[in-house]
Amino acid sequence: MKLTGKIDGREVHEAVLESAEARLHILSYGAVIREWRVGPREVPVTLGFRDVADYPEHSRYFGAVVGRVANRIADGRFRLDGQEIVLPVNNGPNHLHGGPRGLGKTVWEMEADGDRAVRLSYLSPDGDQGYPGAVVFSVTYRLSGTRLTCEMAGRPDRPTPINMAHHNYYTLGAIGGIRDLRLQMDVDRYLPVNETQIPTGELASVDGTRFDFRAARTLWEADPEGLGIDHCLVFRDGRDPTEPAARLRSDETGLGLSLWTEEPGVQLFDAHPFEIARPGLSGERLGPYCGLCLEAQHFPDAPNQPHFPSIIRTPENPYFQRLVVDISESAGR
Repeated sequence: MKLTGKIDGREVHEAVLESAEARLHILSYGAVIREWRVGPREVPVTLGFRDVADYPEHSRYFGAVVGRVANRIADGRFRLDGQEIVLPVNNGPNHLHGGPRGLGKTVWEMEADGDRAVRLSYLSPDGDQGYPGAVVFSVTYRLSGTRLTCEMAGRPDRPTPINMAHHNYYTLGAIGGIRDLRLQMDVDRYLPVNETQIPTGELASVDGTRFDFRAARTLWEADPEGLGIDHCLVFRDGRDPTEPAARLRSDETGLGLSLWTEEPGVQLFDAHPFEIARPGLSGERLGPYCGLCLEAQHFPDAPNQPHFPSIIRTPENPYFQRLVVDISESAGR
């Protein structure tokens, strides 16, 4: 690990995980995957910045682990054990990704865990960003060949909501944006939202919508009008967890992605409204459709929607998520 800069006066370190087929650079800031390269040509397959100083102001959670609660909580409020909990709002009227100083915007402790793994940890104190209870968070990245395993855990000292998500923006090395990437996911429903992106509570069929990726199709084909996608899609009940939940392919680069998760949903975001002031890792412009997010997670606004799967975790029932992503020429098929 090496010192790569400072944020808010705190040192930020970078670790490198490397195999014969892939290389990842991981920051202690936000548990960020800053750079992910694949194959002998070292093709960059995710978005990031060269300068760590660009992350606090310009990053849209590029490569970060977000939480305590990923996604949105309506009006920054929910009730827990009869008490109203008030959180800071940082996305219009809503609370997003754990607030202005959530997990993706803080400096973690980081240490090597053998030759091919790194472990990050962070103690979030009681009242952090308005949340009740102290939580010990950890993230472990393991690289095996082209396959990355990310394990996210949170152990609270009292009941509190936890819903972590990994926020990579995948490109698979495509130069002109992600709308030509071909996506297939084992989803059959999605969550309609109101004008501030809060779920209405309905679980609607993907039939005939731009959210239907049961058969592989490009983002162009799914959304020819360019309406944009920033919605939670619901994985099919009873699906085989040993099979990838999502597959992505680039005809341009020949690279594919396979993603495994046991989370009930995935936030699909195509970066349609983007215009980032700083260039990406290779000096590229980061504009609309520059990357595609596949954020495996529980449902947005779950603390306010009791018919959604609960995200309340306790000392007896702590949080854990395992995410596996393979990016290679053979993946995504």
